Order: sequence, then structure tokens, then C-alpha cells
Amino acid sequence: MNNRYLQLSGLEPLIITPETNFINIGERTNVTGSRQFLRLIKEDKFEEALVVAVDQVNGGAQILDVNMDEGMIDGKEAMVKFLLLIASEPDIAKIPIMVDSSKWVIIEAGLKCLQGKGIVNSISQKEGEKKFIEYGEKIKEYGAAVVVMAFDEEGQADTYDRRISICETAYNILVNKVGFSPTDIIFDPNIFPVATGIEAHRRNALDYFHATRWIKENLPGAYVSGGVSNISFSFRGNNMVREAMHSAFLYHAIKHGMDMGIVNPAMLVVYDEIPPDLLERVEDVLLDRRDDATERLTEFAGNIKGVSRKKDADDTWRKLSIGERLSHALVNGITEFIIDDTEEARKHYKSPLKVIEGPLMDGMNIVGDLFGSGKMFLPQVVKSARVMKQAVGYLVPYMDEEKKLTGNVRSQLKILLATVKGDVHDIGKNIVGVVLSCNNYEIIDLGVMVPAEKILDTAVKEKVDVIGLSGLITPSLEEMVEVASEMQRRGMKLPLLIGGATTSRIHTAVKIDPAYDGPVVHVLDASKSVPATSDLLNSERNIEFIRKIKADYEILRRNHFKKRESKEYLTFSEAKKNAFVADWRKPNFLKPVFTGNKVFENYPLDEIIKYIDWTPFFHTWMMKGKYPAIFSDPKHGYEAKKLFDDANNLLDRIIGENLLKANAVIGIYPANAIGDDIEVYDIDDKSRIIREFHFLRQQGKKSAGVPNICLSDFIAPESAGIHHIGFFAVTAGVGIDTVIEKYQESHDEYNIIMIKALADRLAEALAELMHKKVREKFWGYASNEKMDYEDLLKEQYQGIRPAPGYPACPDHTEKKKIFDLLHVEESTGITLTESMAMAPGASICGYYFSHPESRYFPVGKIGKDQVEDYARRKGMAVKEIEKWLAPNLNY
Repeated sequence: MNNRYLQLSGLEPLIITPETNFINIGERTNVTGSRQFLRLIKEDKFEEALVVAVDQVNGGAQILDVNMDEGMIDGKEAMVKFLLLIASEPDIAKIPIMVDSSKWVIIEAGLKCLQGKGIVNSISQKEGEKKFIEYGEKIKEYGAAVVVMAFDEEGQADTYDRRISICETAYNILVNKVGFSPTDIIFDPNIFPVATGIEAHRRNALDYFHATRWIKENLPGAYVSGGVSNISFSFRGNNMVREAMHSAFLYHAIKHGMDMGIVNPAMLVVYDEIPPDLLERVEDVLLDRRDDATERLTEFAGNIKGVSRKKDADDTWRKLSIGERLSHALVNGITEFIIDDTEEARKHYKSPLKVIEGPLMDGMNIVGDLFGSGKMFLPQVVKSARVMKQAVGYLVPYMDEEKKLTGNVRSQLKILLATVKGDVHDIGKNIVGVVLSCNNYEIIDLGVMVPAEKILDTAVKEKVDVIGLSGLITPSLEEMVEVASEMQRRGMKLPLLIGGATTSRIHTAVKIDPAYDGPVVHVLDASKSVPATSDLLNSERNIEFIRKIKADYEILRRNHFKKRESKEYLTFSEAKKNAFVADWRKPNFLKPVFTGNKVFENYPLDEIIKYIDWTPFFHTWMMKGKYPAIFSDPKHGYEAKKLFDDANNLLDRIIGENLLKANAVIGIYPANAIGDDIEVYDIDDKSRIIREFHFLRQQGKKSAGVPNICLSDFIAPESAGIHHIGFFAVTAGVGIDTVIEKYQESHDEYNIIMIKALADRLAEALAELMHKKVREKFWGYASNEKMDYEDLLKEQYQGIRPAPGYPACPDHTEKKKIFDLLHVEESTGITLTESMAMAPGASICGYYFSHPESRYFPVGKIGKDQVEDYARRKGMAVKEIEKWLAPNLNY
């Protein structure tokens, strides 16, 4: 199911909405971003390296970037070891992890260690579309989001046009061919240095800004990220300039739609506190406002070279009034003097409550304004909140004592918060509670898994002013409707706040608001909770505010029901009526020469080599061009030939020393299509069904005369007589782990990459070879096929070999039936993980269809009616099917 927003998680969820502002990705657990971290990893001091991760989380990092790419480190081992340690530290493991590597083996090893939903950083089209799709499909199987670099076979995108072109192509491939949810795609349109003195670099920042805006407007659902420190590369050693550049860059990038980025919070300054003369010069460079912008900033930087902004190195702010000092400390996240200053303020003001309502809230209002306008970033706001919490914590005992003396036990408005029954997620609720308490509301937090009766009984007993409901999982939505209905039954009038990842304005309008006559307000995140609560409880504004909310929800309901009547999708019944219909009277299918299973153990590699598609191999090594023309390339030709020679030398070793084994199994069976299913029969008893394979049909509305295809359409129905279907599973990776381990012992990264690249090429070649043998020999429906190498690579032959998980058959669970039917694990050594991924990685499995008109196609989005029918046919729960087909659901 495609979600509205990017949903990540460690032990706690992170939902990134348009109102989230900026998500900070901590970079100090990246060996290329922190000398300290690199040293600790090299010295095998992993426990000490955890402290770096803790500091990142405490410093406001909401996602942790982990990278172990360094020549003298066993990257895979280090990644696994560190992530397993993180998993045992709740303070770190609560946030999502970004597995960062240029090596797929490290990424995949990292993905296997994650608890929750993380991010892969990164993939690109630099190795060509085929490899890009392969990585995308694997990442999708692991359930991770992905960072996509603006990089193709021609290199990194360094202009606006190249950025948007590459990102658009990648988006279409991932969404339409791989089946990725758009909200799981994060583009990095390349942040390059400015003020380098090179004319071509003048627009680097501006092109990034414009590309970001284009992505947000034209690639629905996608997010944008980037490595911010790159922008200031020209000013290494001058932290004052770099900090100003980072903050100014973020200020403008966020305005253009940047959602997240890798940035060191210590290298940021509050935008409004950048000296005006420095800010002017920095923005002249970033926005390319002057021809001499680089020269002016360089000259200015020279005058302050070696000067870095040391927080509060001068104590002039300490001479301000007590109220101004508290505000300054909050805005700048300074805790050093907060207790002393809070005590001074307590003595200065009439009551401890007045300290909170006065200078502390004044400071937090400034923070809120700066954050809302993009001039402060979440890591800084986290530090500000920490200061506020310390100050309020100091004042609480004094406020409690004052209440006892005055008898004023109701100095604050009360808000009851609860995570509804059946749900245990409450981080969002806790944040809302902190924000509201900082705004002088008394919070009663009932925790998680709270039934409606307890929520409402407590609300009455405590005489609360507002009830806030939270939930993350989908069933929570229905529970919220139950609470609203019970409030209506009891005749309650309290405002009801609705929040949580799965909630939305449209759901609140359609489901919850009609169940309750009182005020119902959807609150997108903590930043919106204060103004919403204030408007609800303000006697002068609440009537108009509630009237407007009710009117807005009525419009949303009407529009929602109109959209449901849209004919963008056919019903499942209509789609089946528009199926592809073959003329089965034609002799277009032939009885196979062979039926049953055939195993090919330790298939001769020297024969497989002939079918290698070498072009993607060169793309793996970032060499553009097609084989063999690449050898004539004036730039890459010489090195390409050397690489090719090295590859063939290693192939000779692989063959001579039996380093890798290539195994395959194929099966050809009698079959018929029964609707959208294919029944596979015993080869000796056509009346006995031994397997049923289930497929999905396109439901998108087509132009006149264009069918809604299902793979079963390419198999004859019973009325046309017995047809046949084939299956296959191949691998060329048996033994690769042992080889890699030996290369790792000698730190031979070159051959590690080389053998992996060759194993992938060999697996693809074996799949192509097996298909050719099936067409020409074992099935024989194309026995006279004459095809040269180029035509073979272009798949210009009769029949197709789609694989479960691919666009035409997106359900990975069907792999298990192929494995059972062909006895894949026993005959080839390939195994299936819980996520239906195949190991070794250099493995492929799928179907053979022989029909001359069979073709590849994407199923696309499907409706609930088909999902229910599919679940019934497979004998699985609808919810389980929805989990596996989430990216294909149109509801």
C-alpha cells in the first residue's frame, strides 16, 4: 500500500510529513565523516564508537547514517557488528538507520540487521537500468526506503536539466517497473561546492534549489535529501564561513522543498544570527546574485580566517536582563547557566508560573517562529526544548509548594492524552505532551493501549478541557471512531484532538467527525497542537474556529465520495471481461519435447560465459558505453580493455579452481488457465492438479481495444486443450562467500567487487542460456530460432520469463511454489529468506511462457475487490495479502 508519507522506524516510528520541517541525518557514525569514529572502528573499539551514536541522537539526529566504507576496514563485518550493538541500545535504536555504502554486499548485510524500517543510501543508474532495477527490487523486498542519487551512465548530474531528467527516469522506473511506493523514494540531486572559482560551479546551489522544487512538484510523493557540508568545501578550515553557508543553504533549500539531509548540528548557526555582512556575501554566492560573489566572499573569509564561532565565548549576553538571558539561552540551546538564571528569575517574578509564562515562553515563541520559517532546524529546536525542560523541571517543586499554600490547584488548563486500545506507539503523543506542557497546559497522559471507557471516565473525573487521541497502526483509526461515538452517546462536548501517523484530515472528516457533534480537529504534528488547542479553548475565537473546521470537513467528505465514484479503475469483474483473448484455434503452442524437472548441477561455466551481457559489467565499474564498442572509447577504452582482461583472468581462475558453481533447475508441466489462476498438472495424470499459481490482473482503465492483462491470459483454458508452462531457478553464486572471505583477509577489494560482478553476470547469462535451451530443445517451440548475440540480449525471441516480485507478477510469496515444485533448495542450493529474497544473491527464479503474444507488463494498482478475490484463491487472509502487495494497492 502506498502511504501518504514516508514512514520509517527504529524502535519508534518516524513519519515525515510536509509539516515536519527538516529531518536531520546524523553523519558522525560515517567513517568518511568523522575521524574519531573511523579511528575507533579501526582500533576495534566498537563500544566507544557507540558513544558517538548516542551523541548524535542526543544532538538531535532523527536518522543515523552508518557507513563503513574504508580500504583498511572489513566493511561488511564492521557494519554488521556495529548495527547489532546499536540494536541492543534503546537510546540509539529508537531512531531509524540509514545503511550507507557504495557496496551492495555491505548494504544487504546491514539491511538484515535492522529492526524497523530504514533507508538504503544509495543506488543510482550509473550501472544501467537493469542493475538499478535489480537493486530497487531487493531493497523493496527488504522493506526499506531508498536514497537515489542523480547519477547515470554518463556520470553525476551537474546541471538543472540533468538533475531533473535523471530523477524523473529513476522515479518512473522505481514506481512503474519495480513497484516502489513513491513515498519510499528519496532523491539526492547532488549538492556540489560553490565559490570554487570555476565558472561552471556558480549555479551549483541554485540548480539544486530549483531541481528540488521541480521534484516536489512533478514527482508526487518523493522526498529530497543531500549532504549539506559539500556546499562549503571551498572554505575548509574556516568554520565561521562554513557554518553560515550551511545554515543559509538549508534556509533556502527547505523553502524549495528539501526534506532531510546529512548535516553536523555543530556546524550550524541560527540563520538570524549570521552577521549581516557575512550573510549577504554567502547568499550572493548561493543565489548567484553577482558576478563577483565568489571574490567578495573569499576576501571576506580571508579577514576572518581561523576564526570560528565559539558559542558564548564572549559573555556579553550575560549582561542582558534576566528575561533576555533566558530567551537567549533557549534560542541558542545553552544549558550552562540555565539553573542559576531560572532561580534568579524565580526571585524576580511574583511566582514560578510567571517565569514560565513570561521569559521562558517568550524564548520558546522565538524558537517556534524561527523553526516555522525555516531559520532554525530540528536539531537546534531539540536543544532549545532541552533547556526549557531543565528550567521547568527546576520550577516544578516551587509551583507545587505554591499550590499547597494558595489552594490554587487549577492554575492550568488540562489536556488528556492517550494512545487508543490496541496500539502501543506513543512517541508522537509524548512529543505533543511536551510541547503543550511547555505552553502551560497540564498534561494527563494515560499511556498506551487505553480503552475508550478509561479515557472518558478519566476525562470526567479530572475535569479536562481537551481529549487527545493518538495511534499509529491502522486499526487505531476504527478505535478512534469508537471513542468519538461513545463521547456522542454520553452527551459530551469536549474538543477531541486526533493525531498519529495513520490519521489524516480526510479520515477524520469522513469517519470520526460524523460520529461526534462536538469539535473534532485533526492535528498533523506537535507544532500544530498548540495553535489548535489555543483556538479551541479561546472563548473569543473558538466559535469561528470550530465552525470553519466543521465546514472544511463537510467539503472534504463531499469531495471524497465524488472521487470514489471515479472510473479511473475498473472493477475486478470489468477488468476480467476486458482480458487479453488469444485465438487458441491457431497452432501456436507445441507439446514440449520434455516434461517434468531437469537439474543442471555444476553447469560448465565456459559455456555460460558465451551468454554474458558485458555492458552492465562495465557500468558496475562506472565506465559508460556498450560492449565491445567501449574498447574504442577515447576516455575509457584502454582501462576498459584492462578491466576486461582482468575479468577474464579471474574467470579462468574461477573455472580452473572451481571457485564458483552454477546450478540450475527447470521444469515444464501441463497446465491450463482457470480464470486468473494457472493449474499445473501431474505429467502422468492430467486430471491431478499438483500446484496452483495465482496471478493478478491490471485494473487501470484502458483505452478502447486495449486489454487488462494477466499472465494467465497467455495459458490456454481447459476448453482449448492442455497447454504447458515452464519454471526455472538458476544461480551462479554457490561458493562465493568462501571466495570473498579469502579476499577480505588480504583486503583485496578489487577482486571482491570483481567476483561479485562476475557472479551476477554469470547468473543472468545462465538464465538466458536456460531459456534458450528451453525454447530450442526442451520445449522446442522455437527449434529453428536463429538469433545473434545482440538480438538475444534484446530478448527478441518468442516467449517471456517473468519472475515473482517483478511488475507482471508482484507477489513474492508465489516463489515458494516454484521452490516446492522444482525442489530448488535441494537441487541448486538456493534458499529463500523470510522476505522471499533468494540466497546466494546471484540467483534468479521465474516462469516460462511460450505464447507468441506473451509480453512483459506492469500489473499496476489493484482494487480491494481483486485483493479479496486473490486472498480467497490463495487461501490467505486479506490483511496478509495486503502486506505483500502494499505497493500495488489503490486504496
